Amino acid sequence: MRRGRASARRQAARQATGQVVRAGMRSGRFKPLSDRDVERIHDTALALLAEVGMANPIPLLREKALQAGCRMNDHERLCFPRALVEDTIARVPREIVFCGREPRHDLEYQGSRVHYGGCGEAVQILDVENGCYRPSTLLDIYDCGRLVDALEHIHDHSHWMIATDIGDPRQADINAAYACFAGTSKNISLSFASAANVEPVLQMAQLIAGGERAFSERPFCSGGGCCVVSPLAYGAENSEVCIASTAFGSPVWIVVAPQAGATAPAALAGTLAQSVAEALAGVLLVSLVVPGYPVTLGPWPFVSDLRTGAFSGGGGEEGILNAAAAQIANFYDLPSSVSGGMTDAKLPDNQAGYEKGINVTLAALAGANSVSEAAGMMGSLMGCSFESIVIDNDMIGCIQRALRGIEVTDETLSFEVIRDVVLGGPGHFLSHQQTLGLMQSEYLYPEVADRSSIEDWEAAGSPDIRERARARVQQILSSHYPQYIAADTDRQIRELFPIHIPQSAMQPGSGRWVAPA
Repeated sequence: MRRGRASARRQAARQATGQVVRAGMRSGRFKPLSDRDVERIHDTALALLAEVGMANPIPLLREKALQAGCRMNDHERLCFPRALVEDTIARVPREIVFCGREPRHDLEYQGSRVHYGGCGEAVQILDVENGCYRPSTLLDIYDCGRLVDALEHIHDHSHWMIATDIGDPRQADINAAYACFAGTSKNISLSFASAANVEPVLQMAQLIAGGERAFSERPFCSGGGCCVVSPLAYGAENSEVCIASTAFGSPVWIVVAPQAGATAPAALAGTLAQSVAEALAGVLLVSLVVPGYPVTLGPWPFVSDLRTGAFSGGGGEEGILNAAAAQIANFYDLPSSVSGGMTDAKLPDNQAGYEKGINVTLAALAGANSVSEAAGMMGSLMGCSFESIVIDNDMIGCIQRALRGIEVTDETLSFEVIRDVVLGGPGHFLSHQQTLGLMQSEYLYPEVADRSSIEDWEAAGSPDIRERARARVQQILSSHYPQYIAADTDRQIRELFPIHIPQSAMQPGSGRWVAPA
């Protein structure tokens, strides 16, 4: 009875706001592993950390770890006692918030609340105008932020691409951050080539927020990275970046990406165990150096096509691995991130659709707090497509609606409605008050998916979904130029840092984007 009343309250709230889906919908229904499977993977991961250990710890971690009871083995690998790992897991904050510039974009990571974002740092973009790949640029990063800013179901922003037109790594990091800050008010996950590049970006973010105190109250960006070089070795630069990123005051995102058959065992269970061990090694890195600091656990097990040895992100193996990774993160009750949507297709075509749809759905149903790579990434993460981002936004909306489920209450069972229509009504429900009342709160409508009749579709020129997505991209990017950085602040930033985006490119009518006819 209590559950029914809660369901009724949730339904009433949705009807009042007209919101069909929202960020952070609860999931976790799909559990590909048995409880015994999870325990065995957990035990293997902890055995790897205790007996094999991690190579190449940075000096600060080595010092803190040895003081805490770890040891260096005969192979000069840092070994973590099982009790220390379990104690560290127990001390990691369970509930964290990634703030947006506006509270409506805040993302609460707890339990099995699911959010979707994109990243991947592609080096090529599928040009909207000519349909060919070209090197990605800083302006593409800015445009990507503006596009994501206008799409409801993509909840955060990150480095979807690399600014290949900026050779200096420090300037590239500063300018990529600026492009993200200027393009969206959603939370932004940043990556850095060097820990030294964190400080100037933090300074920029504080200026935009209105001061150090204002930013510390609502830090709208975060840092982190892949601090492990698989198999089972720390990467020095990204380890330093993860520690430096604690300066943002926002949770540090930890990801690891061992590749089954290449940098991890071909056996999927072995890859999963190694992924968990390496992700926990990332958590240990931050937790031993900055005790109690919030982090995300990010096991991103990747897959090889064993015929060639190349990375393959679109197969069912990828989907089941990431769903299992999400299940294990929920077993630990830690804020989590997994990958999904990493199609091997080069175009937003049928292959991209089924690979993305299967893998994002599995990760979402398993209850990952963040399904990264969920939109826009093409060609095994080497490319990005704006049309795909728009299409994937529709796809994610559908997945969100599925996660919401079906509310079963006395009212929604509709006995009286059915009786009235059958016995005394017109014999259909189209004009019934219930239908009109639920039209905007029970049903979600896609932006670019086609639901017209065949005749109307043909009369419109028989456009496919990529054409409709292209038109939507052009509509957004020709008109949506948000002013998230005040003019005086922007001038100050440009005096302090070598910003490569001219102001003329950040205004309507710049000529780069034209609205569809």
